[in-house]
Amino acid sequence: MVPGLPDVAELQLLFAQYNFMYFNGEIPTYRIAYNARFSNSAGRITYKPKPVIELSPKHLKGQLQELRDTLLHEMIHAWLHARGENPGHTPRFKAKMKELGLRSIYHDLGRAAPLKESTKRYILRCETCTMEVLRKRKPSENLVCARCRKPLTAFEVVEMRSVELGRAASRRPR
Repeated sequence: MVPGLPDVAELQLLFAQYNFMYFNGEIPTYRIAYNARFSNSAGRITYKPKPVIELSPKHLKGQLQELRDTLLHEMIHAWLHARGENPGHTPRFKAKMKELGLRSIYHDLGRAAPLKESTKRYILRCETCTMEVLRKRKPSENLVCARCRKPLTAFEVVEMRSVELGRAASRRPR
């Protein structure tokens, strides 16, 4: 459980309440879950194989109004899908949003920092073609470059610190 957010059982209860309050109980049961991997999305709905609405705890922590709005947004998608209508951001979707008092199909929540920063980072480098890839998990042995098929060298980044970028470093190549 994330402090400042309802737990999953409370989310399921909110889903059931909103379903009857705003959708006449027309939405079939969806599992409601948090997904901490979202970096620039507050919510997402998946219809198959198992219906699920996922919410970003990073974006919604301590913002109960945004959580409500995001859950309702995803529920509109589910409602349209259940009715056999296009579940996209169609005029019907926007009309239902307006009916529920939701302002926009977009959230102004920006990108969210991870709830728990990982201190381990790995850089995989090909000494032949100079390709580099950043990985969060420790890479397996005997990896080869996807471009030139030569062995990769793995480096573990052991210190994370911010670096001030000078004017020359921020210029884009022409």
